[in-house]
Order: sequence, then structure tokens, then C-alpha cells
Amino acid sequence: MTPEKDSLWRQLWGAFAPLSLLSIGGGQAILGDLQKQVVVNHHWLTQNQFLDDFAISRASAGPNTIIVTLIGWQVDGVVGAIVTSFAIFVPSSLLFYGLARLWRLRAFGLWPDRIGRALAPVSVGLSLGGAYSILASHGFDPMTWIVCGASLLALMATKVHPFVLLGAGAAVFALKGLISSP
Repeated sequence: MTPEKDSLWRQLWGAFAPLSLLSIGGGQAILGDLQKQVVVNHHWLTQNQFLDDFAISRASAGPNTIIVTLIGWQVDGVVGAIVTSFAIFVPSSLLFYGLARLWRLRAFGLWPDRIGRALAPVSVGLSLGGAYSILASHGFDPMTWIVCGASLLALMATKVHPFVLLGAGAAVFALKGLISSP
């Protein structure tokens, strides 16, 4: 193992392990910070590469945090994927395991319910922040913002299935592409 590789693996671990402890709401909750670490701070990927990984992670089966494994793969191949996967899953898993054991012993009384209620808005805020980060990375195209806002309102006001909205948004942008193509 070369010192450069060791340093890179430490950097990968150092970038993703703290995010593991913040991933209260899943992968979406850490998306903004993930993008900042990968694209802005370390320059491991370009913004377009990050968006490609985001799209792949959302289209594939499994947890949303699969994006971290994709990033590790692009940064340092198989070993990078392993390091980043362990960094994103191990710290939060160990924390959860320890807390679950304590809660099972009822060592906290009413605290688990209170903590759960307190973290719900944090999770929502982090998820919205991640969505904003992805949306803003596309620039401020009015059509993108209108479709996103309309989809959010439809989700909140109706019982329409999210896949219907996803299909409608895809149709809008397909039509936009057909109209604007020469």
C-alpha cells in the first residue's frame, strides 16, 4: 500500500463516516453535504458525474446511499467502493445497535419517543436541503422549478402516486426537448 493510497482511503473515510451519523432520514438527508464533500471540497467528481451517480442510485434497487459506493468506485475502484460503503454504513449501524440495546433495557424511559419526535423535522429539513441541492445544481431553469413545485404541491394536496408525478414530469421535459430541438 502506497502512502498516497492510504491518504486517499483516510480522506474517503473522513468524508463519509461523519455523514453516516447524520443520515437520519436516509440517503436523501445527506445529499447536500455529500455533494459538497465530493464535488466542492475534494474535487473527486465533477457536478455532472455526481448527478449521474445520483440518477443511477435512484434508479437502482437498494438504499439511497448506494450513491456513496458509486462515488468510491469512481474515486478508487473496488477498494474505494469498499471503504466508502463501510464509512457510510458502519458508524450509523454501530450507533443504532448501541441505542437499540439501551432502549431495549428501557434505560431511557420516555426519551425514545421524544427523540423520535424531535428528529422528524430535522430529517424533513435535511431531505428538503438535499433536494434543493440537486435542483440548484441544474441551474435556475424556470421549467424545472415549476415542475418541482407543482409535483410537491400535488404530493401534499392529493393522494396521487409519486410514479404518476414522475411520469408527468418526464413527459413535460420530453415535450420541452421536442419543442426546443432544431
